[in-house]
Amino acid sequence: MKKLGFIVNPIAGMGGRVGLKGTDGDEILELAIRLGAKPIAPERAKEMLFELKKLGFDLELITYPRVMGEFEARECGFNPVVIGEIGERTSRDDTIRAARDMVELGVDLIVFCGGDGTARDVCEAIDKRVPVLGVPTGVKMHSAVFAVNPRVAAKIVVDFLKGFLPLRDSEVMDVDEEAFRRGFVSAKLYGYLLVPYEPNFIQGAKAPSPQTDDERENQLAIARYFVERMDDDTIYILGPGSTIKAVADVLNIPKTLLGVDIVYRGKLLASDVNEKKLLDIIKRFDGRCVIVVTPIGNQGFIFGRGNQQISPEVIKSIGRDNIVVLATRYKLSTIPCLRVDTGDVEVDDLLKGYMRVIVDYGEEKIVRVA
Repeated sequence: MKKLGFIVNPIAGMGGRVGLKGTDGDEILELAIRLGAKPIAPERAKEMLFELKKLGFDLELITYPRVMGEFEARECGFNPVVIGEIGERTSRDDTIRAARDMVELGVDLIVFCGGDGTARDVCEAIDKRVPVLGVPTGVKMHSAVFAVNPRVAAKIVVDFLKGFLPLRDSEVMDVDEEAFRRGFVSAKLYGYLLVPYEPNFIQGAKAPSPQTDDERENQLAIARYFVERMDDDTIYILGPGSTIKAVADVLNIPKTLLGVDIVYRGKLLASDVNEKKLLDIIKRFDGRCVIVVTPIGNQGFIFGRGNQQISPEVIKSIGRDNIVVLATRYKLSTIPCLRVDTGDVEVDDLLKGYMRVIVDYGEEKIVRVA
């Protein structure tokens, strides 16, 4: 019988909806809790395990106590082998110890639920001694070790354990969170993990927009075209990214590169807002609201990676028809399709299909959303 190691980082992703761009460090975690952050990882872990249970593949599930996997496994109908010990509050040391213990027990694959910080911890613990798969539950997920969503992670697990998928070295990336909160992306390659290779279901490493004159001109042309069509009676929710920042540059207003900002009648109404602020403004405003986003380079995500402030509740309150996607020709060339992973299956299904993407001045393309 195949052995599957299963690790949950229970605090991963808690900073997303409250606009903190991560939860690395005790102070940031405490701030996230004070701002009303709720655990994200347990529900995402259960989403993956419920799907794994439905697939009916017989395996031995090995996990760590309580919030690090045991609770989720039992709730989803598994009878896991529980190893190790943890305290009242978990830390990266628990993740590292869990991964090492599972290697010693001879697991065939380790699945972890977390973000880039968790991927770094697993990489430090095991290097490439055992294959690994990440279930995306964090805020920043730049690494190429994650399934595109928890449901397909279950399918990857079964296909790999059946011997249908090869392995490849995949990048473990992370950013400096303090610099990230100040609007600077300082991404670093920390190592590689062996990951089952399924190109349609494993995300690539995040790729930044190239700093070239052609790319900047393309961004500004897109921005001018969009700004000329902005309506004075509409609230515009501007997501992160340099292509969206070009819109603010054309309007001559400040924009947080990595945050979510709100524009009304060509002026900045609110900067670096969280989910609660967004919902409050939408509720107070009687007119139309529009969400403006750009896909992540080499990944294609327009929701669910780095902009969790624009939550499923925000998307449902605004509606699919009021979403505008901007992307340069180069960025579209790096992705096979647009992707969504909001954490709400109903909203993901609502967004799937096709969307118009503004790619230049007066030029739009129809792109599939998966």
